Amino acid sequence: MTLTIPDVLEESCATRQALERLAAKWRILLIYALLDEPARPARLRKRLPGITQKVLTETLRAMEADGLVHRQVHKQTAPAHVEYSLTALGRSLETPLAAICRWAVEHPGDPHPAPQ
Repeated sequence: MTLTIPDVLEESCATRQALERLAAKWRILLIYALLDEPARPARLRKRLPGITQKVLTETLRAMEADGLVHRQVHKQTAPAHVEYSLTALGRSLETPLAAICRWAVEHPGDPHPAPQ
């Protein structure tokens, strides 16, 4: 199987568009947080120190619009009980993210690797 390298510098490149969608600071971390199980926003904030409620809400809404997460309302009256889970599309990122994790473990912060 030959790996085809797309021209990610072209704005119309599907790979570039996917990278831009995932490059937002908290998106990948939220995907990791939701891989285990669905979670309510308060639980996600505890798992992601430093994220504000506003940024969490905006990011989850954008991820829902992109089809990466599903928002489930469990209680219609105030206060609403909302839970987020990964969609099949969001869950499909598990394998590529695991590959990035493997790469990070194999190359732990060495800014000047030896030439091969």
